[in-house]
Amino acid sequence: MRWTLPNILTLARLFAAPAVALLFALASRPFADWAALTLFLTAAATDWIDGRLARRWGQITRIGTMLDPIADKAMVVIALLVLAAASSLGPWLIVPAALILFREVFVSGLREYLGDTGGTLRVTALAKWKTTVQMLAIAVLFAHGVFEHYFAIGAWGMDAQLVDEILQGTTEDLGHLHLSYRGMLGAGWAGLGLIWIAALLTLVTGWDYFRKALPHLKETA
Repeated sequence: MRWTLPNILTLARLFAAPAVALLFALASRPFADWAALTLFLTAAATDWIDGRLARRWGQITRIGTMLDPIADKAMVVIALLVLAAASSLGPWLIVPAALILFREVFVSGLREYLGDTGGTLRVTALAKWKTTVQMLAIAVLFAHGVFEHYFAIGAWGMDAQLVDEILQGTTEDLGHLHLSYRGMLGAGWAGLGLIWIAALLTLVTGWDYFRKALPHLKETA
């Protein structure tokens, strides 16, 4: 393996994927949410940087070409598993996450079966947009966890009536509870909207790959 900077960035993104899960397993919240959000945004940035550097510097390698989509899928899959387990958004998040995971397994299986003809299933522009929307959605959903826990910390020890009065503006908001609440709602709705859009793009691109693979799946006479 050539230890070029683009390859190092790709490897770092690959190792960042399980690190997100470790953060939620070992650290308390909202620190885990903050750290996961920072790590995920940094890893997503390297996805854009390593490709540009490899092309600009003429450092496109076989190992980098192989690892890049694996790192992307690992980041998305592990982050979705973490969010499905840790988020309070319930089935509104689990359903699109399941659709995305199903597509990734299905397309990976197609590529493995096709073997040498797997080049038929090359990454399309729409598939790249799908990945971008997925990563943006996941980042926003991690931000939702941050706001949610700050809201819970701020409301600790208050009864429901006092919290309601603060949110309505009839009682002074000394702990910036209203800001945390608005951030939680905004990030929650935005994250869910984006993850459902990503799920739709996932199904469309999955069907496109299946359609392209169909000629190779027909039985010979």
